[in-house]
Order: sequence, then C-alpha cells, then structure tokens
Amino acid sequence: MNRNERQFGLAGGLAFLRRIGNDLVDVVYPPACCGCGRLMGRHRAVCAPCWSTLQLIERPYCEILGLPFAHDHGEGTVSPEAIANPPVFDRLRSVAVHDGIARDLVHGLKYRDRTDLAPMMAEWMVRASDGAVASADAVIPVPLHAFRLWGRKFNQAAELARAVAALSGRPYLPSTLRRIRRTTKQVGLGAKAREDNVRGAFAVAESGKQGLIGKRIVLVDDVYTTGATVSAAARALKRAGAGHVTVLTFARAMSGLI
Repeated sequence: MNRNERQFGLAGGLAFLRRIGNDLVDVVYPPACCGCGRLMGRHRAVCAPCWSTLQLIERPYCEILGLPFAHDHGEGTVSPEAIANPPVFDRLRSVAVHDGIARDLVHGLKYRDRTDLAPMMAEWMVRASDGAVASADAVIPVPLHAFRLWGRKFNQAAELARAVAALSGRPYLPSTLRRIRRTTKQVGLGAKAREDNVRGAFAVAESGKQGLIGKRIVLVDDVYTTGATVSAAARALKRAGAGHVTVLTFARAMSGLI
C-alpha cells in the first residue's frame, strides 16, 4: 500500500468514525426544535410552527437604527428617530423582533444555560448584519461585571460574539471592553433610569486601546431594548478611538413598523 492509499484509507476511517459518533449523539440527544422541543430531522433547527412566530427585521429599514419601515422610502432613508436623536454608535442591526421564537431562543440562552443555541443564532446574526461583520476589524461582546459573570457563569453576549467571530473569521476580542461599575439589572427600568444605570459603566482596557484606533467594530449583545447599555458601551469604544461601531443583536424590542 502506497502513501496515498494509506492516507485515503485513514481519511475514510475517520469519516466512518465521525458518522458513528454522530449517530450515537442522535440516539442520546435526538434532534429537536430549538424552540418547542419537537423532534426534527437535524440539530440546530426550528420547526414550522415556531418559525411562523419569527418576525424577521428585513428591508426596507432605517439605515442607521435598522427600524423597519411600513413602506419603501428609497435607498439610504433614515428614520425620524435617528435624525432627532442620533445614536452614539454608527449602525444597529438585529435579526428579529423580540417576540415568539426569537424571545424563546434569547431566554433559552440567557436563563436556561442553552449555550448550544449560540452558533445557530450567530448564523442568523451574520446574515442580518448587512455586511458589517464581513467588513469588521473585530467582534466585541457587551461585557458583564465580574460579580454578575461569577453568578451567571457565562455571558450570553460573549457566547454570541464568539460564534459570530468563528463563523466569519473576524478577530474576537472579549477582553478589550470591560464593565468597571456594577449596575442593577435593567429589566423593569424606564429609558431614563436605564441610561443613568449604565452611565460610565464601561471602559476599554489599556492593553486594547492601540488596537481600536480607526477600526471597524461589531459590538454584540443579545437584545436591544432602549439602547442604553449598547450606547454606553459604544461610547467607551469611540472614546478609545474606534472609527466605526455597528451594534449587532439577535433580537430587539419594538412595537411596530414606522
């Protein structure tokens, strides 16, 4: 047997072992809908009933805030909200409205330790980024404070950002942005209270400042609600010299089209 034949035989043997391994995994953990648990033909899939509850955010939308328009107003249109209150960040993109299966996936990742959902959610986020991920110099998650991270054991934004970076081949920089002030939970707070709660809560590590200057950054979080958290984080990145910041979330809270 020559060298090529041996290599071919080894590759075939490894492929066979992978198939056996995948079959055993399917027996122990049958493929199921990521939303309701209904048995499926493959892993990381969503059944038709759950998919029907997904409200994807697609064009036409505001070029800055990603808010969907009821009618197409032409390429490059900006919403009145973006004009009246320009955000700290440059662009915002999200996969879907925070409802139905989108909300279930976010809650599964965040509250039920379903970190296995992150790769699938990240695939959707890369597509929804409108090219921002492909052109980014780095992917950075919105960080948790050390005490919150210790209690939760993982950061859902970091899980999503890591998967987005892995899918796109972009550098993943989890230590560049730090949460330097412990804040109360944002849930239940009004818009002004949310802003006050996270004001000055983020800072860029000294070791990461040089690598930010003039760079295009994708800042990842799970949900966009009022924008207070990502705005505070984006402000810290901009002050450190970041040239362009796109906020990318899986879901966003909103009441309807504009």
